[in-house]
Amino acid sequence: MKNYQEMFSLKDKTAVLTGASGYLGHYFANGLAQFEASLVLIDIDEKKLSYLSNELKSKYDVKCLSYVCDITQPLQVTDTLKTVSKDFNNLDILINNAQANDDQLSFEKTKIENWRKTSSVNEEGVFLMSQAVGNYMIEMGNSGSIVQISSIYGVLGPDHRIYKDSKNNGSSMGSPAVYSYTKAGIIGLTRYLAAYWAKDNIRVNVLTPGGVIGNQNDNFKSRYNNRVP
Repeated sequence: MKNYQEMFSLKDKTAVLTGASGYLGHYFANGLAQFEASLVLIDIDEKKLSYLSNELKSKYDVKCLSYVCDITQPLQVTDTLKTVSKDFNNLDILINNAQANDDQLSFEKTKIENWRKTSSVNEEGVFLMSQAVGNYMIEMGNSGSIVQISSIYGVLGPDHRIYKDSKNNGSSMGSPAVYSYTKAGIIGLTRYLAAYWAKDNIRVNVLTPGGVIGNQNDNFKSRYNNRVP
């Protein structure tokens, strides 16, 4: 049997992960640490970040530091990357995982301020982090890898019928227009940067996950599963 941890070892590589304390972020962080990457964990929740960092260091014996940063704020991104560059010799990987998903489900009644709460993270935040880390990779003269996290709803329109009487942690579920809009934009940005930074040996790819099981009620799980071949 092939040892995939040796084949795809990330030893001596440093990975920057945004939205680290979120649901998917926890899994991404554990996967990176399992393959021996040093970790830069970024999120706005200091308590969860600290807990995750300590957990990973104890479990995998890797270098892991956490940084509280609002990725929608240019100065915070710049200042955080300056600190990170002093703490780590190189930045090899960026996973743009942080996301927002506004709960305003009615397109007709959505207010622009609610729209911007999601787009500021899913678009401007991805832009700012890609720009900052990409510039650092270019300055260091090393190859790099940037992975953007999109969604199936950036490719396909949601079937709104499956959300009737669906709940997650007791709250009504749905998929707002701004989520599809921003996740489609991430795919477009990825294609642009993949071509733009090819000359600098920076690979840019996108993951488009389908449904992720969580605390949804049985109504939603059953309907969603019936839509999956």
